[in-house]
Amino acid sequence: MTSKGMWQIFGVWVAVCVAQSALAGTLSGEQKQCLAKARRFERHGWIYLHVEGEAKDRGFQHGYLLAPEITEGLRVTRTCWEYATAMTWPWVVERAGQMFTPHIDTENLAELDGIVNGLASAGLATTRDELIAYNGIIELTSYWWPTELKKIKDGPGPAVRDSCSSFIATGRMTQDGNVVLGHNTMMDYNDVFPNVIEDIVPARGHRILWQTEPGWIHSGTDFFITDAGLVGSETTIGDFEGFETNAVPEFVRMRRATQDAGSIDQWCEAMKQGNNGGYANAWLLGDINTHEIARLELGLKQVALQRKRDGYFVGSNVAEDLKLLRLETNTKETDIRTSGVARRVRWKQLMKQSVGRIDVALAKEFEADHRDTYLGKTEADGRTLCGHFELQAEPAGNWPGVPYGCSGTVDAKVVDASMAKSMSFAARWGTACGRTFDAHQYLTEHPQFDWMAGILKGRPGQPWTVFKAGE
Repeated sequence: MTSKGMWQIFGVWVAVCVAQSALAGTLSGEQKQCLAKARRFERHGWIYLHVEGEAKDRGFQHGYLLAPEITEGLRVTRTCWEYATAMTWPWVVERAGQMFTPHIDTENLAELDGIVNGLASAGLATTRDELIAYNGIIELTSYWWPTELKKIKDGPGPAVRDSCSSFIATGRMTQDGNVVLGHNTMMDYNDVFPNVIEDIVPARGHRILWQTEPGWIHSGTDFFITDAGLVGSETTIGDFEGFETNAVPEFVRMRRATQDAGSIDQWCEAMKQGNNGGYANAWLLGDINTHEIARLELGLKQVALQRKRDGYFVGSNVAEDLKLLRLETNTKETDIRTSGVARRVRWKQLMKQSVGRIDVALAKEFEADHRDTYLGKTEADGRTLCGHFELQAEPAGNWPGVPYGCSGTVDAKVVDASMAKSMSFAARWGTACGRTFDAHQYLTEHPQFDWMAGILKGRPGQPWTVFKAGE
């Protein structure tokens, strides 16, 4: 990002903070009481947010305390949508509202309305429909839009993002015989930062500690723990095709499953209920009370669930269920030139080498791994578990699909059973390996991406940090 662009964003943030400070005195007694239960702080690149109470209260707390970040998130999302699709943001906001709203439960709608009200009290305006489009943007851009595009123009739509590297292990695989989970997020660097650690204490349901983006009522990056003893993550099912417009969006099902479920079975049933095929993922789940782990591969028509108390599951965007792989994806699961397949091979190597040794320290090493199994050497690029497409001259698959693509790993998170029992996990913002991303240098070296100049932000290397519910 240019210095001018950085100062423009900083100026907006300062203006918003000043406005919030001025407006704080105009809050009603009820609103002040509501906000007294919430808090935010920042640590090593992360924003920690605590919200609690009824849905409307949680939403108000979220909207008010993260007002600058939500406003910036909406601006960035609008810019990316309009550049990628050539369609206006109001166009998709209207259609998302019409398509998704009838399938959103009353509690999630109340939380969205609360965010709208919280933003308004901070002097910023949005609508419920805009927040719905914002929450469903992954489904809209990679699942609904390719289908909708066929009505407008013949030809293939945007590629589904092959993102994230994750594993879960238990039994003889781990040092203590209980669950260990690791995950990193691979995404477009020009997108909204998912650097919020949110502690949610709902009036009903289970307490949640997860990673999310400002203004989202779901996780999206999908790393979570709950006070039911559940831990979970996901990796996208790559090269996937399928979407049902008249069904429940993924962001709604994910929130309901995580807040309401008391077991792996209940979580999976909630995710399957009304499945629209949006944001099709392989979910890695663990129950620290039973030591059980599971993998739910949720396509549109093809669904596969595996579970075990001894062993591991890994995720690198390649479907493991053969029916799902053959009938709903175009993945060539032996093409090691592609990122997902290369990372899948690396995961299996690491698991084979690590029987009985996996703990949080080793999980951190896994997520930061730079071994390219196609090249047969250690070199950070788009085929490594800690992905760096921005360093790679040749595309490593359909996403990002261009040389030096502005994409890769932006974080890492790990948790074991002991941490999960205390509702805590360790996280690293920036990259899993600690490498700094310099946005200005990147755009100077790769001017073909100059359209990102007003939104692309740098990420300095950060240390691992432990977060706990109730901080």
